Amino acid sequence: MTENEIAHKIVGAAIEVHKSLGPGLLESAYQECLDYKLTQLGLKTKKEKPMPLVFEEVKLECGYRIDILVEDKVVIEIKSVESINDVHLAQILTYMRLGNYKLGLLINFNVSLLKNGIKRVINGSL
Repeated sequence: MTENEIAHKIVGAAIEVHKSLGPGLLESAYQECLDYKLTQLGLKTKKEKPMPLVFEEVKLECGYRIDILVEDKVVIEIKSVESINDVHLAQILTYMRLGNYKLGLLINFNVSLLKNGIKRVINGSL
């Protein structure tokens, strides 16, 4: 399955979660529900996947974690904030760069219509 096919399933599942729960909950609630929904769809997920930082020859376990990694290809960063800003985008881009992932979805569930809270992030050519 390609990154784009996976992303399509993720967006559909996220919309279902948002329709059911609505905005205003903690990120952890959306993370659990989205992970559950993706697993129901038969996708392999990893929640809170550790992302070590490598500086020259030193591997640092700094506590960075990807919210959900799907099929070892697509990074999901979940937010429940007033609005997405540059720091959120930098965060997902860093995870993608550190793990050499090509596609990420930055999803802000704290919006009235979820399509307005989804940002597709590409690292390199896809």
